[in-house]
Amino acid sequence: MTHPGETFRALHIAGDPFILANVWDRGSAKMMQGMGAKALATSSAAHAFTMGRSDGGTLARDEALAHASEILSVATVPVQGDFENGFGDSPDDCAETVRMAGEIGLAGICIEDIILPGDAPYAFDHAVERIRAAASAARALRHDFILTARADGVMLGAYGTDEAIKRLKAFSDAGADCLYAPMPPNMADLARICKSFNKPVNALIAGDFAGHSHAEFAAIGVARMSLGSALARVTHRAIFDATQQMFTGDFSALQNGICSYTIDQMLLK
Repeated sequence: MTHPGETFRALHIAGDPFILANVWDRGSAKMMQGMGAKALATSSAAHAFTMGRSDGGTLARDEALAHASEILSVATVPVQGDFENGFGDSPDDCAETVRMAGEIGLAGICIEDIILPGDAPYAFDHAVERIRAAASAARALRHDFILTARADGVMLGAYGTDEAIKRLKAFSDAGADCLYAPMPPNMADLARICKSFNKPVNALIAGDFAGHSHAEFAAIGVARMSLGSALARVTHRAIFDATQQMFTGDFSALQNGICSYTIDQMLLK
């Protein structure tokens, strides 16, 4: 029987990107599967929202693993864990997170280069050693496991695209399977990132990048398109807008809900 890790790896094809659908509970997971998602991922922000918390270092590793296990309990496709900075500063912390993620059946995880809570990146050499330890732990698992290394400083304004590429190259050399610099300045920078590697590159479909088509991402060599918390934020936008109207006496937005039969058909599968 093919392990989800093998299935997940095979989906990563530069120029033919698949959508990695980030979900936040069993219902959203089943809905995305029902609508054709080939793989799912948790989202640290969306998970934090369900806990009444903000994103960025507010979740503990045990909470993230338990949350991922809930998604896995209904998943029929590979699942990746959005595991922030690996839930610790040391290389050993990252390695242990990989081992534990593999044990519960995740097909992979991503690890950021940011010191949480906060926006400062780890020093270059330390960031590389963290990924090296995580990659070593991934290779020691009994099944295939996709380690995605993230250069998040470009999104947070801590460094530019050149530094992101430098870090991703070092992460690749350290054993990362997939490379990810979320929200570079523009599509041209994302294209530069893709052209710098012969390994899969993930693109975050959020903000201005959500204005580009699948074909545009394919044309520059993206292999995977993740949603991060974008889909969860769309649901929160709907709640926010409907509630603003509701508390001024206008309930018309509540007529925009999807038919329960449509949802039930996906949830019953």
